[in-house]
Amino acid sequence: MIMRTWRGWTRAEDADAYAAYLMETGHPGYTSTPGNRGVTFTRRDDGDRVEFLLASLWDSWEAVGAFAGPDPERAVFYPQDDRFLVDRELTVNHYEVFAVGQPTV
Repeated sequence: MIMRTWRGWTRAEDADAYAAYLMETGHPGYTSTPGNRGVTFTRRDDGDRVEFLLASLWDSWEAVGAFAGPDPERAVFYPQDDRFLVDRELTVNHYEVFAVGQPTV
């Protein structure tokens, strides 16, 4: 399994609108791709900016490629991202997942 991470930043006043935009575009983009095992969208207030961290899990490199295209190291952007983002990573990080913990009850 592969974990893919990306970060971007908005102005604080645009954070709620960007979060809603991600749920309309990015979330279905990730979750509708075969081989996606899930995605987590997070945000962290940092003064006048808000950092967004997206982490997704994928069955294989082929599944990552089905989402990201021919260059899986490049970030995927959506049409209105320029409207919201004041800074962004143009590339992503990939990690091989070797263990997943489940709570014990």
